[in-house]
Order: sequence, then structure tokens, then C-alpha cells
Amino acid sequence: MSRLTELRFRAATAFQRHVGNPVLRRLPLQTVLETTGRVSGLPRQTPVGGSRVGDSFWLVSEFGDRSQYIRNIKADPRVRVRIKGRWHTGTAHLLPDDDPVARLRRLPRFNSTAVRALGTNLLTVRVDLTG
Repeated sequence: MSRLTELRFRAATAFQRHVGNPVLRRLPLQTVLETTGRVSGLPRQTPVGGSRVGDSFWLVSEFGDRSQYIRNIKADPRVRVRIKGRWHTGTAHLLPDDDPVARLRRLPRFNSTAVRALGTNLLTVRVDLTG
């Protein structure tokens, strides 16, 4: 990984962890993905952008396997997603063979632009909703 890519990753994740995520998680209409911490076993909530299509919720992780919520999904794919203020349970699937750039064109524009601008290792995630 290049120095610039590593610097961009560290700056973006530090901002998200300490500023963006704590604020966005509290907004009632912000979409939030809740995973189970792979080490702590505690619920971990991450604001995400994405879109519900039928009984699935689609999103693209900007840092792929380096994102903590992706690592948590690998350990336990059972998740919850808060969409428009309502929680839904589901099972997350990582889709490395999906074209994340094409997928971003079908997701909300504001978040997709930020993911493309900051992302260093895009990864598509589909959550099959069950409730």
C-alpha cells in the first residue's frame, strides 16, 4: 500500500471514529449498521450509506477488509440495519466479485461520492433482511 493511500486511510478513519460516527449515529434518520464486535462481543454501530432493494440492503465499504465492521461481519454475519428509524435484522454477505463502482451508481449519490473519493479498497456488502 502506498504512503498516500495509508495516510488517506488513517485520516479518514480517525475522523470517522472520533467525529463523524458519534454524531451521525445519533441522527434518527441516518442509516446505521450494527455488528457484533469480534473481540468484545458488544454491539458496534456504524453509520453507512446504502439502499434497500426489496428484502436486501446494499452498501459499499470504502476500505474493504480494513473496515472494522467488515472484520466483524466476517466473524459473525448476523447484523441489524436501522433504515428510516426502524431496525431490521439480517445476514450480511461480502461480495468481492461484485463491481463496487457500478454498485455505487445505484446507491444514494451523496454517500457514493464520498466513498469513491475516500475509498482505497471498495467492497460490496448485501444484507438479506429478515425482520
